[in-house]
Amino acid sequence: MKITSPYSWFLVALWCALIFYLSSIPNLKVTPDTFWDFIFRKIAHFGVYAILYLLIYNSTRKRLLSFFLTIIYAASDELHQHFVPTRSGSPRDWLIDSSGALLANLFLPKLLKLKLLKGI
Repeated sequence: MKITSPYSWFLVALWCALIFYLSSIPNLKVTPDTFWDFIFRKIAHFGVYAILYLLIYNSTRKRLLSFFLTIIYAASDELHQHFVPTRSGSPRDWLIDSSGALLANLFLPKLLKLKLLKGI
């Protein structure tokens, strides 16, 4: 069994800290336009958790474990938002987060074949 580098887990922790920090900001807006703010925030949910999945996979080298750890963190993030003024956790956002992780999981073999995820 290959032992992963502590550096790879450090990147996971750093990414999770960034997610936590952004989730802690009340009234977080990407743009003043309500429509585009909604669109950009949902794309961000998707992308942020796709990246988290890839970082966790890089540390574990186990696809299913990486997926479950990602969606568990996504659920904890939605719960965290319930305690932030003007924010609210949403099952819809959790599904979007989980979809980002799922898509990253589905594209993982292609990324590995292209050697785009050999190790950070």
